[in-house]
Amino acid sequence: MSDSALKTVTVLGSGIMGAGIAQVAAMGGLDTFLYDVNDAALEKARGVIAGSLKKLAEKGKFPAADVDATLARVRTTTDFAAAVTPSDFVIEAIPEKLDLKQRTFVELERLTRPGVPLGSNTSSLMISAIAEPLRDKGRVIGVHFFNPVPVMRLIEIVLGPDSSPQALAATEALAKVMGKETVRVKEAPGFATSRINALIGLEAFRMLESGIASAEDIDKALKLGLNHPMGPFEMADLVGLDTRLSTIRYLHKTLGETFRPSPLMEKLVEEGRLGRKVGRGVYTYDAKGNRIPDATH
Repeated sequence: MSDSALKTVTVLGSGIMGAGIAQVAAMGGLDTFLYDVNDAALEKARGVIAGSLKKLAEKGKFPAADVDATLARVRTTTDFAAAVTPSDFVIEAIPEKLDLKQRTFVELERLTRPGVPLGSNTSSLMISAIAEPLRDKGRVIGVHFFNPVPVMRLIEIVLGPDSSPQALAATEALAKVMGKETVRVKEAPGFATSRINALIGLEAFRMLESGIASAEDIDKALKLGLNHPMGPFEMADLVGLDTRLSTIRYLHKTLGETFRPSPLMEKLVEEGRLGRKVGRGVYTYDAKGNRIPDATH
């Protein structure tokens, strides 16, 4: 698929990742459908996109004159068929539950035009497993974005055993339109980035559990000593501790004891301390998502 053949993109799921993906698609000039099951989630996502575009414009990273037109290219809907039928590329960004993804992709195969690439933003699940119920498994490919999507430059393209050259070419064309760089990875539990990131996060939690250093100092060490843009606890709170724990449990099941979940992470999730989205995770946040100093576990 050439860049010029890519006109309309659909994003399924309007959470933090889905909203970010829809935003960068619209910033690339694409007509973008953003689907979710309820209007409240979509209204919240539109507000997040509008705020993000405004911040980028204020920092001189996006033309202020283009903000309104970009936001207008994002069309929100709770009508699944209306969202996917006209699409040239569909990106799924729904919860990391294999059965849910499989049912969604079966519907996508039924409703979209033959050959339209069906991408999954999964951070850990096998592409072959997601594609298993489909007749044309070649359409399914991993399109793994990173949070926050408008800022992070990478898309990790994950190739299942049946992912077609056409799906790969279309994904690379989409990344170019979005202004992203790509790496290609063969499917494996956790791919490359999630697998490495999980190890870093788990070791950080083990250090915290052992009293080796505070969460603040571990985060500071990785940012200033290893040049990470965010510390592991800041990242976990941003992504969501429940999301991170789900990934780690899957890696533990598939790759063994190296990925055994942290008891502290499990405790925080059990207590509902899921990160920024609920105001409290490893750290505590105000209503605007700003961290409140010296308020850790």
